[in-house]
Amino acid sequence: MKLDVTALGTFYQMAQEGAGLAAGRLTRMTDVDTRVGVTKLNFMRGSDIRAELGDDVRKVGIRVELTGALDGHAVLVFDWESATHLVRTLQPSVDPEETLPDSPDEEFDEMNRSAITEVGQIMHSGFIDGWADVLGTAIDVSTPEYVDGDSAEPFLAGVDTAPGADDLALLFQSQIEAIDTEIQFRYYLFPDHDSMEEVLTQQGVSSDDGIEYDKLAGFDRLAQRGADEVASNVTTMTGIETDVEIRRLNFVPLEVLPEEINDEMLIGVAFEFDGMPSGYLVFLFDESSAREIVNAMLPMAPDDEFDEMGQSAIKELGNIMASGFLDGWANVLDTTIDHSPPEYTHDMGAAVIDPVVIQLGEEQEYAFVFDTSVQAADREFDCNIYAVPDESDLERAINDLPMDRIEEVPTKATLEEVETDQ
Repeated sequence: MKLDVTALGTFYQMAQEGAGLAAGRLTRMTDVDTRVGVTKLNFMRGSDIRAELGDDVRKVGIRVELTGALDGHAVLVFDWESATHLVRTLQPSVDPEETLPDSPDEEFDEMNRSAITEVGQIMHSGFIDGWADVLGTAIDVSTPEYVDGDSAEPFLAGVDTAPGADDLALLFQSQIEAIDTEIQFRYYLFPDHDSMEEVLTQQGVSSDDGIEYDKLAGFDRLAQRGADEVASNVTTMTGIETDVEIRRLNFVPLEVLPEEINDEMLIGVAFEFDGMPSGYLVFLFDESSAREIVNAMLPMAPDDEFDEMGQSAIKELGNIMASGFLDGWANVLDTTIDHSPPEYTHDMGAAVIDPVVIQLGEEQEYAFVFDTSVQAADREFDCNIYAVPDESDLERAINDLPMDRIEEVPTKATLEEVETDQ
């Protein structure tokens, strides 16, 4: 099965249209004005989905089975706070002190579960009707099933279309915002493989066009290895023990990429890379994390961490991180990927990524974005990595990807361990 940008654009439209209908129906049901926040189309590995659902934090979900033009399952998952807010909104005359659980350790009673299920059914129908409108067809939905828990098992049990550990699944991640709160939820779509292929065929995707779906999973694994190398390089250069905490492969319109960035002062180190594929690589640090880097890399703490010496230290680390990330791609693809000198920026979040959007936006509307967060366990440290390849280059690179080399070929970047008392 192959995915081309047109088909993926259709899936993004499905996600956006579905979220809009779900928000509208939620407004009519609760009489609370809502709007759709950022909508993202994610590709996530089965192992990552299970880890996300199995984080030992209680969640509430509504599951349905899909038949008709698109077969499979869909699971709507609320965090506990959002589920509680929904119940309060739907039952304003009921004393929440008497009916709502005091903490996530306690279960919702039957009346509350019924209210959440009703909301879930309305939102499911909004999403799925939106998909059907985009596809110009009909999708049938089963009776909704309420599930809750702090592991993946309650949400995925009996879902025969759930992905294996190394397989990718589509995740429509949306946020519906009310006037005084945000209703956080995740929407997992687990389509039947043959059914999804038929949908793509109906959207005009030929067998010769687009990205091979199985190889997209391989390239995602390659990006993970690059992110692991970045975390290792940060530890080696600074002595700060770091690890990859969050990793997603997103498909988004370029114009919404700045909305992904926190609205705060950030330090950015950006690179343009050239080869197969070409594109842009951006490392973003909040100011406290950047200070940690400077103090760890310089022999004496400077008066101003963002003076010329501090900037030089951050750019030096950025160079090593970029090499670690890109060399693995080049080795596996048996090619050369060069990158530009680091471009240092200290500005509000969206302003750091805007130049990338402007440059790529001249040639393409959508982009695959490898979105990764590297964090430290014992101190304030956060680095977000955005790798945004050129669309046509990425398609050729993925389709030429030798799957058997992904785990075997090392990156080129080698560093000697440095000691620090930070």
